Amino acid sequence: MSQISNVPSGRPYPLGAIVDAHGVNFSFFSYHASAVELLLFDYPDQSQASTVFKLDPAVNRTGSYWHIYIPGLQAGQLYGYRVHGLYEPQQGLRFDPAKLLMDPYARAVFDDQYDRVEAARYGVENMATAMKSVVVDTAGYDWQGDQPLRDFPLNATIYELHVRGFTKDSSSGLAENKRGTYAGLVEKIPYLQELGVQIVELMPVFQFDRQSAPDGRPNYWGYEPVSFFAPHRAYSLNQDPLGPVDEFRDMVKALHRAGIAVILDMVFNHTAEDNENGPTLSLRGIDNSIYYLLNRQNQAEYINDSGVGNTLNSNHTIVRRMILDSLRYWVQQMHVDGFRFDLASVLTRDKDNQPSKDPPVLWDIDSDPVLSGTRIIAEAWDAAGLYQVGSFVGDRWSVWNGRYRDTVRRFVKSDIGTVGDLANAISGSMRLFPQLPKDPMRSINFVTAHDGFTLNDLVSYNGKHNEANGEDNRDGNSQNNSWNCGAEGPTNDTQVELLRRRQLRNFFTILFLSEGQPMFLMGDEVRRTQQGNNNAYCQDNEISWFDWDLVNSNQDLLRFVKELLQFRQNSALFRDRRYWLDSSDVQIQWHGIQLGKPDLSEQSHSLAYELEDSASQEHLHVLLNAYWEPLNFELPPLPAYQRWARLVDTANQPPGDFADPAVVLPESVQSYQAQARSAVVLIAQQPVPQE
Repeated sequence: MSQISNVPSGRPYPLGAIVDAHGVNFSFFSYHASAVELLLFDYPDQSQASTVFKLDPAVNRTGSYWHIYIPGLQAGQLYGYRVHGLYEPQQGLRFDPAKLLMDPYARAVFDDQYDRVEAARYGVENMATAMKSVVVDTAGYDWQGDQPLRDFPLNATIYELHVRGFTKDSSSGLAENKRGTYAGLVEKIPYLQELGVQIVELMPVFQFDRQSAPDGRPNYWGYEPVSFFAPHRAYSLNQDPLGPVDEFRDMVKALHRAGIAVILDMVFNHTAEDNENGPTLSLRGIDNSIYYLLNRQNQAEYINDSGVGNTLNSNHTIVRRMILDSLRYWVQQMHVDGFRFDLASVLTRDKDNQPSKDPPVLWDIDSDPVLSGTRIIAEAWDAAGLYQVGSFVGDRWSVWNGRYRDTVRRFVKSDIGTVGDLANAISGSMRLFPQLPKDPMRSINFVTAHDGFTLNDLVSYNGKHNEANGEDNRDGNSQNNSWNCGAEGPTNDTQVELLRRRQLRNFFTILFLSEGQPMFLMGDEVRRTQQGNNNAYCQDNEISWFDWDLVNSNQDLLRFVKELLQFRQNSALFRDRRYWLDSSDVQIQWHGIQLGKPDLSEQSHSLAYELEDSASQEHLHVLLNAYWEPLNFELPPLPAYQRWARLVDTANQPPGDFADPAVVLPESVQSYQAQARSAVVLIAQQPVPQE
């Protein structure tokens, strides 16, 4: 190991490791550090650095930015920092020069030899087992004319998927080394196209700590970030130092060619460094009190609004800049099309941990010109009690509509007192967003997501079954609004199975025929099950993976979902940027079993609504019966040259559940009997020649 102190000063901007024709400039921020060393490594598991550069504060520091320029270095170089300063946790300072720290702006990370236990031991050197940053040059990649998508339909359907889980199962038919990778996902693009997916929302794909889970279990979901810039290395077939960066871009380019936009699930509310007992990986050792919210009475303690140990100080100027730089990087260099922000309400909190009415970082994201064409979606709550689904700030933010989810679940399982809320949910949740710009597409409608039951399990289990997680079934939400239809879990009871299949079709019908932007979970279209586990964050196995054999065994449901989704995408009724109640083109009328008389009472279990678009001449009538007996619904009269035709009846066995072409009803029909727990969709048939 050689130590060098006389080196070029470098420059404070841009942050990170930036390559030019002659070398690499390194820069990062630390206000409280007293000394900094840059360490270079020749291979990942070196126990000592090949070269150490000691930065001179008089030469290599501008303000609070530490920087150095190393001639002759190239992309692929492994590096890290040692940062010196006080270790006084009561004052919020946790410098540990024994630890090798990752660059917060690292574009790639090597973690092959990483050991989380060693990283958590104060004063113990971990050069061989630390994650190492990689110098990346993004300039040489051939995008072949690709650009982030700017004109994909705002009401396009979102498909939430896990990159690894989508293809990891042997049933995927992929070569073993390609399963669970970005390259593997590319192989399954034809399936996404056939399904009708227009947007994929990828669960966390930037580098996370796979070891951050209890009892040696893996962190599968990825909500434990260690880098906000580097694609997760384990998802790359190409394991070269720069492999994950280019393979991720290959995936994005291929999805764009298929007309599919890419949204990333971003975790800016916390990091994998967790609480005071967690590992020192990067931000904690660089400037703990700058990057994290700390208890003002005892700064040795971390504020835990995220529920997993710490909270990023997101509205601090330095952290805001890092978040914006990260988002810009993923748009400009990786060509992604939008972002979903995990526990986004955390980002409203100020330095005193109080929610701000005008949180700077959220307005930065909302108004940034680089991000102006992207979709930005908030999970508008946090683990400390904030719930902002109807009040999230900004002009462009969409939100995961948790109230839509809960309302639809309760209605379909026949809870009382749900019909009025259902009418609001179906028509864009207008009552939920009274003070925001009137755009129904701000509501991301969903029934299931990664966090909770799959759709199959929602109709198969009354309670969660998380025993495999090793926490005695204490983890996960106990309020699922699920109903097992008469038997807990798998069953040979034919009647229970028929009812479950009907309920699945009911959920999809309501979701796809609601105003707003629909989202559904990977595998719901083929009855993927997690065996009742509603918190499978540590299950990197068949519990979580997509079983591709289900595509064949559940062809009937898959066909229903594809046909219904295609109908929605081709219809002008679901592209209106104004609420149906305010629209000049699309008109909605509410009915019950009698025309013009919706029953919104506590005991009601039924609702009907009629949609008519004056521009496209589309006319739709939807009947929803969550009652346990059949109900006769009056039908609106039509002009003499039109007839009602049955498009959907979820009580019919396939292929009669979705009729293509629609089945024309007799002219004399004035009512339609919706069977128990069913949904019916009627369309006004195109004009027929008059006699």
